[in-house]
Amino acid sequence: MLTAALYGLGTALPLLFGAWVGLRYNLPRPLLAALMAFGAGTMVAAVSSELFAPAFAIEGVWVAGTALLAGALVYVVADHLVENKLGPAALGWALMLGALLDGIPENTALGVSLMEGGGVVLLVAVAVGNVPESVAGAASMRKQPGFNSRRAFGVWAITAVVLVLVVIGANAISDNISDGDIAVIQAFAGGATIAVLADSLMPEAYREGGWWVGLSTALGFLVAFALGA
Repeated sequence: MLTAALYGLGTALPLLFGAWVGLRYNLPRPLLAALMAFGAGTMVAAVSSELFAPAFAIEGVWVAGTALLAGALVYVVADHLVENKLGPAALGWALMLGALLDGIPENTALGVSLMEGGGVVLLVAVAVGNVPESVAGAASMRKQPGFNSRRAFGVWAITAVVLVLVVIGANAISDNISDGDIAVIQAFAGGATIAVLADSLMPEAYREGGWWVGLSTALGFLVAFALGA
């Protein structure tokens, strides 16, 4: 259990660090755009190699595809509800929601993989992606009317605690979770991640940074793909 807790902290602490940076510092728009684009690139790599590919290989296109679309649908509906409530200030909360929806399945897979002596590559990939995603999300929260930094950080802290508990819980019940079940959960996370990219992260990165953010996206993809190779 101690190992699982440490791995969980390995995913949660980068998330908290990114949120702290985004909430405390008014980052230059080009830097924020670059971070968002880099995070988008890491998420593209995670979806293709770590999340959807195992489900496709184990369960086939129909089961994996259904799980992928279900994940996208859940995020799109939840994001729409957030936008209706918060309006232009919704981006930060949408990115935090995305971090939770894709983080839970990823951390479930991480907790299970520890029983087989693995998990290091997935841990690094998740941690690398969590930093720019939380920086961008937290920085965007500052635009919300009546912004309260302590309250916002508290919400990110709750998210981080949930992700740690997911790793511990998945590790504890790993003997009862089949490879197929894990693969379907990962495909669901992949769908949520794709929706985060299309609806929130990449449009905002382009709006803040312009045409050159494609380079930062490609760099993020390269880094994450190399770590997972």
